[in-house]
Amino acid sequence: MKAKVMLAQIIMIVLLLIPFPALGQDNPVDIMKFVREKALADKKLLIAEEMRFTESEAKGFWLAYDSYQQDMDKIIKRSIDLIQYYEKNYNSMTNEAAKKLLADTLAIESDRIEIRKKYVPIFGKSLSDKRLAKFYQLENKIHAIVSDEVARHIPLMK
Repeated sequence: MKAKVMLAQIIMIVLLLIPFPALGQDNPVDIMKFVREKALADKKLLIAEEMRFTESEAKGFWLAYDSYQQDMDKIIKRSIDLIQYYEKNYNSMTNEAAKKLLADTLAIESDRIEIRKKYVPIFGKSLSDKRLAKFYQLENKIHAIVSDEVARHIPLMK
């Protein structure tokens, strides 16, 4: 139950990372940095709680995970940029803009999968195949829930 509550918190924090025009605080960069750091810390705590690493697993895993998350951060940044592009073009969507959105969306997804593939042998140095599959299952669940929540806030193209 505690993990489910933490997952809900991560989702809410990630949703706060999506740029909306209503976020007109005095210093949104500092606020977003704080929120992002909180989300990443909560995600790590959730992973640690669900995975229950042994000491030897934890040593290698967290070092690899930090690198993995840095690579995934680039994907997240590209996704946020794409959402901003969509928002900018929403009311005056052209075929050209729609084509770019589709191409960029597919490229982001492809790159996300490539990063996940790249880290299988890296995480595999610390985790058994079963434990590695569990970690990826957890990552898939988090990604699916966050993606669903983000999609609920983005209207379909006119």
